[in-house]
Amino acid sequence: MKTYLVGGAVRDKLLNYPVLDRDWVVVGANAEKMLALGYTPVGADFPVYLHPTSKEEYALARTERKNGRGYKGFSFHASENVTLEQDLSRRDLTINAIAEDSAGQLTDPFNGQQDLTDKILRHVSPAFSEDPLRVLRVARFAARYAHLGFKVADETLALMQVISESGELQYLSKERIWQELERALGEKSPLVFFQVLSESHALERLFPELKALLSNLTSISSQKNIELEPRLQSLPTAGQRLAWLFFIAQQDQASADLIANVQTLCRQLRCPNTVHYLIKHTATGYPLLSLWASAAPSAKLNFIQSADLLRSPLKVAPLLAIIQALDYREVFKQQDYLAKFSQLLKQLREIDHQALIKQGFKGAQLGLEIKKLQLLHCENS
Repeated sequence: MKTYLVGGAVRDKLLNYPVLDRDWVVVGANAEKMLALGYTPVGADFPVYLHPTSKEEYALARTERKNGRGYKGFSFHASENVTLEQDLSRRDLTINAIAEDSAGQLTDPFNGQQDLTDKILRHVSPAFSEDPLRVLRVARFAARYAHLGFKVADETLALMQVISESGELQYLSKERIWQELERALGEKSPLVFFQVLSESHALERLFPELKALLSNLTSISSQKNIELEPRLQSLPTAGQRLAWLFFIAQQDQASADLIANVQTLCRQLRCPNTVHYLIKHTATGYPLLSLWASAAPSAKLNFIQSADLLRSPLKVAPLLAIIQALDYREVFKQQDYLAKFSQLLKQLREIDHQALIKQGFKGAQLGLEIKKLQLLHCENS
């Protein structure tokens, strides 16, 4: 029995990149031996075990064969006879198919170290095209390492196009698509993720509501001579970044179509409610703030109430950060609209309901008086 550090930990160590997780492969063992040594099995789909003390994942060396649709359509064979090279051959990219033993010696049967040097994301074997999830994974790696100069190999991009054209992408679960998208949005160059998906013919199939994204970004950047990537990177969460990207892609849509597309996107992605909230209220809030000076008081109040900004003050800053990042014309900065908006929220929260009750307002009359004062503040903002 011998254990090897594999995958991302070896790759990132060689790149002098932060190593976040460590995964291990075990050669020359079987399930009975792992259990006897105190390892804990994880799930039923793969021969993966948790180390008894470190709790890191140790997987038995295995081979795989395609026998169905999608990324779950594989049968696995794990035994003490499977070699390290056989296990590495089933991995997606050469840079992920490097193993390190306890003495620090590397096993690199597919020249992953050379591809690290050349900054190339290259598939290990033609079997790459059997797993549709790899389209998303390669795009995500491209987004992670683009700032280092990494590119997708032409032959790998061609296989990604084959996957996209094959119809296999439709067998990816919505939950897994969201997981990959969320991780990609958190990378250093998230726009590269969508660029690679577009080049591999997967963007429209996976995220049709974002299909206009790249052309709109190019148009805005060229017309205004503005670098938009730093604006996106200024947003700390995946939800904020997705809301920003969605509005860039959909900004030419009529208001009703825009909101309908928000619903469609969030339903397809099955994203968390917090993300749905940010996308929806960015789509309604940005146009309103763009026309703040001429906007009707009722429109201002309706947005504030629908976004629940009075009862939930913690929702304000993340939403305004997205809107500010969208303000490539610097309209809000010139007119100080965001400051006015924040001041309006403060005034609305300071309306003294108890004082109105003491004045004799109650029931429906109290509600009408509160709304009257709210609209007055909105008119003066």
